[in-house]
Amino acid sequence: MKAWQVTALGEPAEVLRLGTVPDPAPDPGQVAVRVRATAANFPDVLLCRGQYQDRPALPFTPGIELCGEVLALGDDVEGLAVGDRVLGGAVIPHGGYAEQSLMLATDTFLAPASLDDAEAAALHVAYQTGWFGLHRRAALQPGETLLVHAGAGGVGSAAIQLGRAAGARVIAVVGGPEKAEVARGLGADVVVDRTSEDFVTVVKDVTGGRGADVVFDPVGGDAYQGSARCVAFEGRILVVGFAGGQVPSPALNHALVKNYSIVGLHWGLYRSKAVELVRECYTELVRLADAGLISPFVSERVGLDDVPDALTRLGAGRTVGRVVVIP
Repeated sequence: MKAWQVTALGEPAEVLRLGTVPDPAPDPGQVAVRVRATAANFPDVLLCRGQYQDRPALPFTPGIELCGEVLALGDDVEGLAVGDRVLGGAVIPHGGYAEQSLMLATDTFLAPASLDDAEAAALHVAYQTGWFGLHRRAALQPGETLLVHAGAGGVGSAAIQLGRAAGARVIAVVGGPEKAEVARGLGADVVVDRTSEDFVTVVKDVTGGRGADVVFDPVGGDAYQGSARCVAFEGRILVVGFAGGQVPSPALNHALVKNYSIVGLHWGLYRSKAVELVRECYTELVRLADAGLISPFVSERVGLDDVPDALTRLGAGRTVGRVVVIP
């Protein structure tokens, strides 16, 4: 089969090589799938660079999230059958940027009929991250104000939709007019173009000086610093990632004086420590998708040959919504 492999660590366009490799065979607890669609994620870029928390041995195939058709079941797999259309996380080193991949049975779900292959491929990581962050960690309540950074990106676009579905007022921060239009289309009540506006001022203005009750921050750096200036009394700053490249060092005395919480989210831990919660979350996501309240915004559908370019643009912040690879 054809598969992209990382042969050295560096930028995706420099280290990815397309070649022919043996079809993967599932170990116990795994399923082998024919890849129908793979959603590009920022962790795929970090895997290529060797900057992700997991560092697989070289060579490996990235692509952490996909929709596929079950080809074979490993031992001890229940609840799935050959031919099922499924979505979930790939087992690296056999990731989704290939014609076939492996998935953990505990991290594999029947794909909802309400979503096509590309949309289904993009449902797992971003929406699980958004749901656990907003509901499990930050306890977002109806009527609260939610501030979402990188609102036109993959996880940010999911957070906008999930915030709206939860009954929150959503303020989205984006970089540029094109991304502002995307955030409006996703349902954000207020959109701030950080290239021409100060989001701190806007948040204070639209909340009457109160600030944001919950901040969804996958960026870090200046985004975090500004969020600390406009978070509400008893607000929660949810730290999801550091796509901006700078890990902030928060002044804890500031959190004490203003009485807000700094909350971290590593969604992957739930897959090993509380897998039953992952399945409960998936059931809720399917309900929301079937009701039309959430739907992954797939901005591009590209071919397998386009993986290096897609990851390069994603890593540089030049994409909106989700870019999905169709082999």
